[in-house]
Parts: sequence; C-alpha cells; structure tokens
Amino acid sequence: MSKFPRVLTKKEQEELFIEFAQALASLHSAVEMANFIKDLLSEPETMMLARRLQIAKLLYKGLNYREIKEELKVSFGTIARVQTWMQIYGEGYRTVLERVSRKKYDPTKDVSDWKKVKRRYPLYFWPELLLDEIIKSSNKKQKQKLLAVLAKQKEKTGLSKELEHILKSAQL
Repeated sequence: MSKFPRVLTKKEQEELFIEFAQALASLHSAVEMANFIKDLLSEPETMMLARRLQIAKLLYKGLNYREIKEELKVSFGTIARVQTWMQIYGEGYRTVLERVSRKKYDPTKDVSDWKKVKRRYPLYFWPELLLDEIIKSSNKKQKQKLLAVLAKQKEKTGLSKELEHILKSAQL
C-alpha cells in the first residue's frame, strides 16, 4: 500500500460530489438531517459549519463586521472569508437563508409524527416502551438513580434524552 492516497480524477470528484448531494437530498426532515450530520461530522466540524451559516445569515441581514464579531465572537478574517465565498459562489447560502427565513422549524411536528409511528408499530419500539413503563412504575428514589446514570453520559442519545425528560416530568 502506498504512503499517499491516490488523487481522484476530476470526473471521480464530480461523481463523488453528486453522490453526496443525492444522499443529502434523500433526507426528508430536519431530524433526519441532524442525525446524518451527527454521524458524518465531528462536533467541532459541525460547529464550524453552523458558525459559518450564522455569519452568512447576519451578513444577509445587513449587519456589519463589527456587529457580527461582537454577537458571534468570531474574527474579522472568518467573516471576510464567508462574505467572499458568498459573493463569489453564494447561491447555496442564499437559497438556504431564504428558505429558512420563510419557514421556522417546529420541533413538535417531528416529535408528534414520531409518536404516531411508535403508536402504530409498537413492536418495533418495545425496548423504549418498556423503559417508559419501568419509569412510570418506579418510586422517587429509583427515578433519581436513573437520572444520576443519565447525567453521567457525555454523549446522550435521543432515547436517553427522552428518558431524562420523562423522568423529570414524572418527578413534578
């Protein structure tokens, strides 16, 4: 095996990019996209891209460099790179920013749709449903122990977040 990876041809790069774009286009909801991004990118990479989008959004709204720097705590160089990219290529940024400004994300929509699926196909979700029942039937001390275990988790899954929410609401 060689020391350096082989360089892709221009055609291979284009095919790879098209395949990646098709994968993104196949996702139907913000939750699916978030899960894909979480699987694909590291946390710093995700935050870097989210920060670029924030900068683009503020530039699009007409804020100046100083206002953006104060609000987002980024350097003038970072803002300049995003602005240059928007001026040269920017079609993707503009499309996303226009669509996001028109439509606000409603997290309850995704949750209610998901709950409908769970209710319709309970056998697929029996571990989660079982944990729900365990939590509902446990006493206060047992619930606190479960909360302590969940709090120790560094990277929480959707299920652990939901369980934590159920536990906290059950204690009220």
